[in-house]
Amino acid sequence: MSLKKFAKDTAIYGIATVLPRVINILLLRLFTNEMKTAQFSDATYFWIFASFFNVILTYGMETAFFRFFTKLNKDKNVINTAFTSILISSFIFLVIILLFRYNIADILNFNVKYFTIMIWVTILDTLIVIPYAFLRVTNRPVRFAFYKISNILLYVLAIIFFFKLLPYLTTYNSRFGTFFHNNNAVYIFYSTLFASTMTFILFLPIIKNFKLKIDTVIWIKMLRYGLPIMIAGLAYIINENLDKYLLRNMVSPEIMGAYAATYKIGVIMTLYITAFRLGAEPFFFSHSKEKDAKQKYAKILLWFTITGSIIYVFIVAYMDLISSFFIRKPEYFITISIVPIILIANLMLGIYYNLAIWYKLTDRTKFGMYLSILGAVITILLNIFLIPVYGFIASAWTTLFAYGTMAIVSYFLGKKYYKVPYRPGKIIFYLVLSSIFSFVIFNYFYNDLIIKTVIFIIFILIVFLLERREFSSIRTE
Repeated sequence: MSLKKFAKDTAIYGIATVLPRVINILLLRLFTNEMKTAQFSDATYFWIFASFFNVILTYGMETAFFRFFTKLNKDKNVINTAFTSILISSFIFLVIILLFRYNIADILNFNVKYFTIMIWVTILDTLIVIPYAFLRVTNRPVRFAFYKISNILLYVLAIIFFFKLLPYLTTYNSRFGTFFHNNNAVYIFYSTLFASTMTFILFLPIIKNFKLKIDTVIWIKMLRYGLPIMIAGLAYIINENLDKYLLRNMVSPEIMGAYAATYKIGVIMTLYITAFRLGAEPFFFSHSKEKDAKQKYAKILLWFTITGSIIYVFIVAYMDLISSFFIRKPEYFITISIVPIILIANLMLGIYYNLAIWYKLTDRTKFGMYLSILGAVITILLNIFLIPVYGFIASAWTTLFAYGTMAIVSYFLGKKYYKVPYRPGKIIFYLVLSSIFSFVIFNYFYNDLIIKTVIFIIFILIVFLLERREFSSIRTE
């Protein structure tokens, strides 16, 4: 497969996944208009634990499925084993959690009703992980896009009902008043549950084709491969969410809510990273045996960094316009200074994902676990010690330091176990150059549209002049 074909596949799967996330970001405007920062903090708290439980319930089985489905020449036993394993473990988890939900909710400082909703959402989302992965690995982008987009549209419809239609309906019929709640975050919980339930139902035609059967030999191999990925996933959740959890408890729900909202502007970079990963992961696995595979991996990382750097400078250059579109209430802008830091932090995370291919292709997933734990330890220690001194800005810098450290360590380990001819000098050059341009724009020309635009154009011209030959070579592949 050529790099051009790789780009096309990335675009197809990327749109299917990125579009729902774009819509989710667009909803930020509605949420911040309708909710106080403390209420947005409650919604974020819900998402934090939903993400945590989702990682536990999938225990690396999705990535293990990709690996062994390709490795064993599309053996159907891999599909059946992966899905049946997740189905059984999810059922056991659900029963245990429901039996002790009052105790667990109390420990986590959760309203038991909302905690129960969160558990059901997590279970339903977990059960469609393998069906989604099956569509990706068998290259069915249209159906993949259908399910992804259907889910977000169902969610949006529910959100519109609760936030916009319900007030009018209550005016004409008091019975609708029973749905009203003094905390608007509850409407997000109900909407999420509705969308997850309906999406699961839509997947039933695919799920019914899976056999409830476990090949013990394959299952043990998949567990050995996947469990380190689960631990890495838990560490990732810590890296992504511990800052918000600690800010809520060490500073205030209001600051955490503002931080979480402005953090989402910085997360625009993750839309690009997500699109890339969806195309890259199957590509890396399926083309690992080609003679020029490593050269392609190196070129992909370089262009990933270049493109990410352009996105970075662009968002910072027009951040005043972007942020004012998503957020209107002044109380949220107290944490706007974290955005440039979160942008470059997420770009470093994307670089780490590229570099991490060495331990996935060599079946050394335990190193992914070690690297993620390293990042989590950095996140825990720096947040605990620095938040009391520097406040929310410390959390943003901690995120950058954690992801940057993971990428650097992964690069040097990869040189030992699976050497790819990356071009670290050029990658560092673009990271530094884009950071300098972004720093100048944010600190000196934040409100000057003309100068910001000129600076951004200069950056684009520099990239074009330096890479015009590389760009031409890719176009001809």
